[in-house]
Amino acid sequence: MNNLTKFKINRPARELFEAFADPAKIGCFWFSSSSERWEQGKTITLRYEEYNAVVDMKMLEIEADKRIVFQWAGEANIVTITLEEQEDGGTIIAVLEDGFQENDPELISKIVDNKEGWVFVLSCLKAYLESGVTTLRAGIAR
Repeated sequence: MNNLTKFKINRPARELFEAFADPAKIGCFWFSSSSERWEQGKTITLRYEEYNAVVDMKMLEIEADKRIVFQWAGEANIVTITLEEQEDGGTIIAVLEDGFQENDPELISKIVDNKEGWVFVLSCLKAYLESGVTTLRAGIAR
């Protein structure tokens, strides 16, 4: 079972791709830091200083400016991020997270939490790229 989240961000696909792949930029909208540039075959360590969290992810597939596929360490879920540049210069970003188990008694809770997380990340990305806002990233309360 999967969960799909889509946004339109009024910036070229290259800028969206670099916001994820460049360790100097990811801290402006998502995690505090990324261990290195996102490239196929690498294991990337992401840190979220505000929540004292660290997570690894295995980069399964990278197609610059078009597609990022990764797997969270220790999880079955695979995330596919696709970037579709529009004629007006904006980009449709789609995040598909696949691997949720239909027989999981906590499925609904996990799907809602997942959707909330991706909507928050993409909202922060939109604010960062369209308006230069970098202070939203650590604002979600749990």
